[in-house]
Amino acid sequence: MIKKILMTLTATAMVASPIVASQAQAAPHRETVRVVKQGPHGRTVVKQRTVVRNDQRNYRGYNNVRGYNNNHRWAKGQRFDRRQAVNYRVVNNYRDYRLAPPPRGYQWVRSGNDAVMVAITSGIIGAVIGAAIR
Repeated sequence: MIKKILMTLTATAMVASPIVASQAQAAPHRETVRVVKQGPHGRTVVKQRTVVRNDQRNYRGYNNVRGYNNNHRWAKGQRFDRRQAVNYRVVNNYRDYRLAPPPRGYQWVRSGNDAVMVAITSGIIGAVIGAAIR
């Protein structure tokens, strides 16, 4: 009887521990701050506030002001995702940047200072010219 109870408790602890750990990891850090000051007329003033810190700076690569990782290196044959592009813009005046006219079905886009030729329908990268746009 005692052996069954101990086995059940051990199995429950093994199953519940990862669940508790994941909840603790996902929860933001809460900290209660108490400030004690000497107020007017010799009274003690206590102010209490709760500070919530969500310290997941590099969560899934989101680490810059815009919310996405800006260290992305584009390569020919990759699928272009405009959400990962920094300062994304379609470049219609490609001659001003000394870029060749794109073939039919392609367009030049800007990602940071790079010019990327992207297929309009599939999003596959046809060419990348680094530091073409300044």
